Amino acid sequence: MRLETFIAQRLYFSQNGENRSSRPAIRVALAGIIIGVMVMIVTVCVVVGFKQTVTEKVVGFAAHLRVVNFDNNNTFEMQPIIVTDSMLHTLTSLPHIAGGNVFATKPGIVKTDDAFQGIVFKGTTYWDYFAGNLVDGRLPEADNEILVSYRLCQLLGLPHAITDERQTLIAYFVGENVRVRKFVISGIYRTGFGEFDERFILGRIPVVQRLNGWDDNQYSGVELRVDNMRNLYEASDYVFFATANRFDADGNGYYMETLEQLNPQVFSWLDLLDMNVIIIILLMLAVSGFNIVSGLIILILDAIQLIGTLKALGATNRQIRRIFIMQGTMLIGKGVLWGNIIGLALCALEYWTHLIPLDATTYYVNYVPIAFPVGWLLLLNAVTFLVSVLVLLAPATIVTHISPAKVMHFE
Repeated sequence: MRLETFIAQRLYFSQNGENRSSRPAIRVALAGIIIGVMVMIVTVCVVVGFKQTVTEKVVGFAAHLRVVNFDNNNTFEMQPIIVTDSMLHTLTSLPHIAGGNVFATKPGIVKTDDAFQGIVFKGTTYWDYFAGNLVDGRLPEADNEILVSYRLCQLLGLPHAITDERQTLIAYFVGENVRVRKFVISGIYRTGFGEFDERFILGRIPVVQRLNGWDDNQYSGVELRVDNMRNLYEASDYVFFATANRFDADGNGYYMETLEQLNPQVFSWLDLLDMNVIIIILLMLAVSGFNIVSGLIILILDAIQLIGTLKALGATNRQIRRIFIMQGTMLIGKGVLWGNIIGLALCALEYWTHLIPLDATTYYVNYVPIAFPVGWLLLLNAVTFLVSVLVLLAPATIVTHISPAKVMHFE
């Protein structure tokens, strides 16, 4: 064992392993490191959880990519395109595309005796997401059956459960003529994404085709899901080149949209969260650095007589600096370790219990979502530890200004 390591351990630990660094100021410095690491871990887990949860909800309603008519005007009253089996097979066979389906939409109004609400009727063949968010009932099996949201039931004053197998809802669709349809509510879903829950009712595609006067092979477009969000832009390039400057049998051009283009307000909000994370991490690093510097200065001043003695015995400034850097590193290691334990414990508690509620109309979810991005957490710990150790270099230079003669004179 090197001399510097031996002395650093003797300064930090007593013979029975008890921590000697027990002065209140050192405890404050250690607490600052623990709190800083804890806040950074909780922040990263919460923000990544928000991004993953909100993205999953958006994807559930609109997929990662859409191929629609080039002449669409960004409304749900969409111009149709012809989608053949071969076209759908070609698109779903592209790299990073995990699956796809056709869909059709029609805006309308639903009405009860006491209330009415503007909605979008979406016909789809992809039910996996809504099957996982059913709170009552079942998925539609006939053209006259629909899936409505728990939120829409609240707005319309409908029961929040399927109380009658023939529970109905009347919808009005405006075109050249007003068309009225009576639907049977087969199931109620709840995603917690208030903006979409109060807008969409789900049913079968032939209903929309008949309302719009479309043929059996005409749809609003194709929805495509990628295998990983990290591959979104690469997958969008493949889809773009597969559809650009191509036309269906009616001469309609294709246009590709990403989920970020479809929901710019949501992803702009998520981007702002990234900026908040950066600011919080920088502030916590600054606070932790200040605590580390103050703690090491106290450790050096507390051992000033030892420093004078070591210099008198021939120890170099470099060796003495290394002693206190090692001692400070032990302090940092302990703070980082406990910060991780407390931060991950708090995140795990929220992950399993959802103790902290949120307003879904503002935050798109009704609880604080948590994720555990192992890569980001390891990187955060590595950067925190490295920055903290580098911060130690500044106060460690104090030992070069300590004169052994003066120290021993005043001893």
